[in-house]
Amino acid sequence: MEVRFYNSDMNFIGLMENQQSMVWRRKFYEPGEVRLFCPLTADNLKLTRKGNLVWKRGANEAAVIEDRTIMDTPEESHIEVEGRFISSYMDRRLIRPTVSFNGYVEVAMRQLLSGIEYSIPRVVLGTLNGFTETVTFQATYKNLMEYETKLAKCSDIGYRFRPDFNEKKIFFETYKGTNRTMSQGVNNRVIFSEMYDNLNEMTYRENDKLLKNAVYVGGDGQGANRVFVNFGNATGLARRELFVDARDIRQEEGMTLAQYKEKLMQRGREKLTSYQESTTITCVTDANANFIYGVNYDLGDIVTVKKKGWGITVDLRITEIEEVYEKGKMEIYPVFGDPLPQSIDWRDY
Repeated sequence: MEVRFYNSDMNFIGLMENQQSMVWRRKFYEPGEVRLFCPLTADNLKLTRKGNLVWKRGANEAAVIEDRTIMDTPEESHIEVEGRFISSYMDRRLIRPTVSFNGYVEVAMRQLLSGIEYSIPRVVLGTLNGFTETVTFQATYKNLMEYETKLAKCSDIGYRFRPDFNEKKIFFETYKGTNRTMSQGVNNRVIFSEMYDNLNEMTYRENDKLLKNAVYVGGDGQGANRVFVNFGNATGLARRELFVDARDIRQEEGMTLAQYKEKLMQRGREKLTSYQESTTITCVTDANANFIYGVNYDLGDIVTVKKKGWGITVDLRITEIEEVYEKGKMEIYPVFGDPLPQSIDWRDY
């Protein structure tokens, strides 16, 4: 593994070949993280300054160093650095003053980034994929990175900042991954199971605590004049109701009542995405086992996980991949499925 360092202007500083360990944690819906241990040397002090970039050759992401600890005791001397992937640059910007949007999520993600008052140096928009998921929102002085993550989670669209150190540019890209499940016949299938000896130290979690399936949306107006819409046919103990306050969606001039109600329904559908059942599997696997990481599967892909002894066969997206490099060895810790869902608040206050 070759670990390269660059300054904030994307100029090459040097290589590190004596790192003791590195954790490279990739995430689908938000910036990933890096953690690195290395000996305390003059060269490593230069390489690991705050603000410098860490890049693993061949990676689609780079990380910015945000935290550095230098330890020098009679027992040990080392440097520990931590940081987030450079899409976290968006954490430094606000959406201001107000953005109102009704359309495709992917377009919204690009528009929010390109519309900030103080652009992020070297960041340009990558290819528009034409994803068709939709969203309606109004955002005022919201954190840009947090809002991009909201949009990603509500639509299953991942995002990243891909560095090109030759061009000294950073490309904002959206992506979905590839369906590699047993049930499809277009792409090569990827199955994690005991049969393929690629499902070790498995932890399985399922949760429906936040599940909602019947929605009432309140729009503009007061009392008896307030506009409401609702949907959801579940009954009995299966029915789980949710109220969504959508006063921020106004019935604009020229908009029919039917059009306005459809905007309220869309808000309800968006809100439901964060009130679903959650299934999460974590495990340890060999990066070069039956299916090779980065060749047969990657972050964002949907794969089949099968644990025969537990009676579990599920199709899940790979939402995180932790690469651990230590003592000349690489281990992979993938996370299949979403962590416990969080309520996404679209209100603009």
